[in-house]
Amino acid sequence: MKTFGENLKEIRQSCKLSQKKFAELMNTSQQRVSEWETNKVEPTLYNIIKMTKILNVTFEDLIENISL
Repeated sequence: MKTFGENLKEIRQSCKLSQKKFAELMNTSQQRVSEWETNKVEPTLYNIIKMTKILNVTFEDLIENISL
């Protein structure tokens, strides 16, 4: 099983986006992206929706095989 953060990192990297570039597109800090990817902080629903648009994925892609 994976975590949301692991899925996010994998998808971000497959889109060839650095944490810095992704943070810029998300209008947040690189530190916040790191916190999401290491599961220290959960993104808001607004940010999850924004992620799906930036990464061109579905919500299901982001939560695929995660353990709750």
